[in-house]
Amino acid sequence: MSGRDRGGAGRLVTGLTWAVVLLGFWLWGRGITEGHGIAAPATGDVAAVGRPGGTPLPPPYAPLAPARPERLQIGSVGIRAPVVERGLDADGAVDPPPYDAPGLVGWYGGGPAPGAPGTALLVGHVDTESQPAVFYRLAHVKPGERVSVNREDGSVAEFTVEAVEVFTKDRFDPKRVYGPRDTHRSELRLITCGGAYDRKRHAYTANVVVSAYLTAARTR
Repeated sequence: MSGRDRGGAGRLVTGLTWAVVLLGFWLWGRGITEGHGIAAPATGDVAAVGRPGGTPLPPPYAPLAPARPERLQIGSVGIRAPVVERGLDADGAVDPPPYDAPGLVGWYGGGPAPGAPGTALLVGHVDTESQPAVFYRLAHVKPGERVSVNREDGSVAEFTVEAVEVFTKDRFDPKRVYGPRDTHRSELRLITCGGAYDRKRHAYTANVVVSAYLTAARTR
């Protein structure tokens, strides 16, 4: 995500069912937060950056007890960032990380925690007016790579990337982006802006979505 445009997108109401929550996130995704276009990190359509042929993925690890995320690490693309909980703003919209703190990753605290059962959602800006932001290189992550989340209980949840996809605004799939791929796993979605930057609309044309699932856990 990048920029300041909330545009009424992603409006959620506390206590609604997860199906309606998905609808709210779908609106958020279609809104494509406003950016400044110093670069477009990814192009393409809904196609995934598929897993190299013959590369096996590890089996899932049993979900952990819930614990707040503190830090995200993706060594392959140099991401090491604090994670902050985000909820709803005064208008009932999902609040992204502060625009003046582009190095932060936002965790949607109304959903599962990373490592717990379900699908945890982490979002971040792709750029600012003058420099790359925390998820600038997210589109370069490859299936099979590791994503680590340090949690407040002293554990580290280790996820393996299984898909990297670019969803254009007109083909955004909320169920695939925000819903579980396997209800028995702990899953993670990392989401930012992507595609081309439309200078007329001051917005990116797509979202980059990295999907991962829990494959290990350790103590710090």
